[in-house]
Amino acid sequence: MIIALHGVEFFAYHGFYPEEQKLGCYFTVDIEVDFIPVGDISEDNLDNTVNYEKLYEIACEEMKIARKLIETVAQNIMDGIVKQYSFVNTIKLTIHKLNPPLGLKTKSSSVTLTYRK
Repeated sequence: MIIALHGVEFFAYHGFYPEEQKLGCYFTVDIEVDFIPVGDISEDNLDNTVNYEKLYEIACEEMKIARKLIETVAQNIMDGIVKQYSFVNTIKLTIHKLNPPLGLKTKSSSVTLTYRK
């Protein structure tokens, strides 16, 4: 089973350069979590699955902490998911930095991390 969030939008202060951490930037986050439910999914019990609201909360908390590298942010989000849901088999997480300051028009830069149990 896969639970996913796509295109979750954040305004955050991640970036290597001091002006990035001062001015901030828009980011989007995609999270896909593959797992085997811990109980019978037909019981209609949220405890038997991955709660996508909790995935959002984990990402939100990490996005609030300014970092130089979005790789670090992605790793911390992934670690938080694994800590919350030890039964996940794989996680694919991508953070897109919209309009990165490259001096030319660029839609986004991104980093993708994958976790496998």
